[in-house]
Amino acid sequence: MFRTALRNILAHKARLLMTVLAVTLGVAFVSGTLVFSDTVGKALSGQSAKSYEGVAVAVTSYGQTRNEDGSKEGEPGIGQRTLDKVKSLDGVATVAGRVSGFAGVGDENGKLIGSGWANRGSNYTPVKDGKDPQYAFAEGTGPSRADQIALDRETARKGAYEVGDKVRVATNGPVKEYTLSGVFTTDDGQVNAGGSLVLFTTAQAQQLYLKPGYYSDLTVAAKPGASADALLSAIRPLIGENAEAKTGAALADEQAKIIEREMGTFSTMLLIFAGISLFVGVFLIYNTFTMLVAQRTKELALLRAVGAKRGQVMRSVLAEAGLVGVISAAVGLVGGVGLAVAMRSAMNSFGAKIPAGDLVVAPGTIVTGVLIGVVVTTVAALIPAWRTGRIPPVAAMGSAHLPATAKSLVLRNVFGSVLGLLGVGTVLLGVGQGADGKYTVAAGGFLLMLGLIVLLPLLARPVIAVIRPVLEKVFGVPGKLAAQNAVRNPRRTAVTAASLAIGLTLVTAMSVIGITVGKAVDRMSTDKLKADYKVTMAMGGGSLDKSVAETLAKAPGITAVSPQTATALKVGEQYRATSGVNPATIGDLLNVEVTSGSLASLGRGEVAVAQKTAKSQKLNVGSVLDVTFEDGKKGRLKVGAVYEDLEGLLSPYVIDDRIAQAHADTPYIPEVYVNTKGGESGASEKAVLDALGNNPAVNVMTQQDMRNEMGGMINTALNIMYGLLGMALIISVLGVVNTLAMSVFERTQEIGMLRAVGLDRGRVKNMIRLESVVISLFGAALGVVCGVFLAWAGGTTIAKSIPHYSLVLPWDRIGIFLLLAALVGVLAAMWPARSAARLNMLTAIKTE
Repeated sequence: MFRTALRNILAHKARLLMTVLAVTLGVAFVSGTLVFSDTVGKALSGQSAKSYEGVAVAVTSYGQTRNEDGSKEGEPGIGQRTLDKVKSLDGVATVAGRVSGFAGVGDENGKLIGSGWANRGSNYTPVKDGKDPQYAFAEGTGPSRADQIALDRETARKGAYEVGDKVRVATNGPVKEYTLSGVFTTDDGQVNAGGSLVLFTTAQAQQLYLKPGYYSDLTVAAKPGASADALLSAIRPLIGENAEAKTGAALADEQAKIIEREMGTFSTMLLIFAGISLFVGVFLIYNTFTMLVAQRTKELALLRAVGAKRGQVMRSVLAEAGLVGVISAAVGLVGGVGLAVAMRSAMNSFGAKIPAGDLVVAPGTIVTGVLIGVVVTTVAALIPAWRTGRIPPVAAMGSAHLPATAKSLVLRNVFGSVLGLLGVGTVLLGVGQGADGKYTVAAGGFLLMLGLIVLLPLLARPVIAVIRPVLEKVFGVPGKLAAQNAVRNPRRTAVTAASLAIGLTLVTAMSVIGITVGKAVDRMSTDKLKADYKVTMAMGGGSLDKSVAETLAKAPGITAVSPQTATALKVGEQYRATSGVNPATIGDLLNVEVTSGSLASLGRGEVAVAQKTAKSQKLNVGSVLDVTFEDGKKGRLKVGAVYEDLEGLLSPYVIDDRIAQAHADTPYIPEVYVNTKGGESGASEKAVLDALGNNPAVNVMTQQDMRNEMGGMINTALNIMYGLLGMALIISVLGVVNTLAMSVFERTQEIGMLRAVGLDRGRVKNMIRLESVVISLFGAALGVVCGVFLAWAGGTTIAKSIPHYSLVLPWDRIGIFLLLAALVGVLAAMWPARSAARLNMLTAIKTE
């Protein structure tokens, strides 16, 4: 029987090739994800461990603590005295003090080099032989004067800077010009992630980021033979309560665990899509083996007639599935390694450099790939294998194909109806739960999709019957025959349509929710934003310096400026997010709809409260709040205005920016809103940029930029999802090809008769193409309907957290999805249609 299974595989290579492709794609996705995660994780861990080489102990300062009365206690960092005490300990070879913060470098056009969040400045600390062991210089030397800097090699290359050139560097204040003293190489993870690193002298870095004479970190190197644990014990009493010391080995281990956790999250997301592809592939495998069993009905019946038992026949089919699974797994593993290499190259091309290292193909990855290939294929072939055992020996004398009994269809329809109703009920239950119903809706959606898959044979006839008159009227006889053929075997049509339905359900649901959220954000920006420009640190770099708003307010051509200082007020026992704004101009920059009171009250030292917060806290104009400011000082604020919520633009509490900054040592200002005399224009934007000294670390956004900020993120996420789900749709194409091939096989004699009575080859091809398009559109239409329903349900769970949320149906994209489904049908029909048209009519008529 094993030889029989092997012979059957070789006899149906073309059919099984599609199954191999489906499983191979899924295995490649899974194994590629695992190889990529293991490779990148090991490379990053190795890089992290390398950065701690030679570090016996690392000390990190948490700065000063704040008392209840607002006073500060302790030192702002690790002082020079502490460094000297650590340096004098037995066993200590060197001690390097580090200071760091944001630093952005501009290119020749003034544009920021590198990713804003990863652009850092630090200090060059010669500790031995006049060199800093953390950096290896390719050109020049480290900075020795306050007006000098050194740059990492990649940043220098991107900016076309050479030693001796003048370089504009921005922190969160005004731009300064420095002389480039050297170019170095580094294993710094943020630089490798696409950022930049600027080295200042220690004194200059302390002045920029902390306070003269203080460090934020110490790295301690031990003398040969000295114990890191012994040094740790000796250092801890010297550093005080506001600092923490750990061995370099402990820090490397912690970093490795963080990397492993982050890579695990990334891998989980990719594996979910791999699972979807494999799930879709199950339908293709099932269809393939159903087809092969139908083709070999006589052969299997003959085996039964000559003595083969049911179990032997079943095992022969499962053996075929197992062999196909092993082949698919082997090819998929090779493809997975190639996919991992491609993903690594893609990340490097996008600027996120992955440290060099060998590919990691762990034994667990190989075992997982083989198990997935064999198990998925075998499980999908179980039902066709079971059916082989039911083929009676007498079938060898005829061509019976064992049609499904009425009882089995009734049971299937009842089971599918129960699942579908349970799914709809669970989804509606989640809708009723509001924001807490996300997981309930997801569970209901899964049950609904299962019910839909089971019920597809029942739905096939009435749905396709609706479009049958159109096909007959437009395409004539080929259209009529195509509609009839599509429902001739509703089970097989349903299995084929299921793969497209699953893919389109997910794509449609994500598209509807994504576009709806994007429209809500756009409406909020359009309705509530009056400012011509918003100034931020480039690419999310952090806080602007308070001098930015002051500088812009004095610049010619600028009519209104308001910073939005992010702070917090402790009201009662809870801290409340608070915005500090300019009371005189905020009404010109944001459309703040006041329901009671006046925004002018902010200028009198009062507070404005968002409507929802006022309602939940039972506050009205005139209410007095006992508050604790950011610096710990207490005060009383009177409610002077209640305004409609501006989530995403203003915090629930708003105060005068002068009050917010008075209670903060270093105010956190994420954005400044600006109006100009000429409105939004190229000249106005240039005026804003010129006022800021063409600072490369500052980003000036137009209203459209602000609207695109969130919309761009949503579209990027959608495009990633579309790409990942593309694999499931490719597998769906293979499923349609299989179904049509099976349909042509079953109707060989019929096609011969049609050719004999005058149906030419062109119309035979049209018949097969239209059948393919009907099946594809059937699955796509059901997927779109199901996706819209789930998007509506999922949207209700997030609607309250997103202002202006209102379901938007993207008819243009839905139309594109249906057109693509039709195109899938046309492409999938090419080979079966050609095969049907080339049948010899006399030979076909004689076929049993």
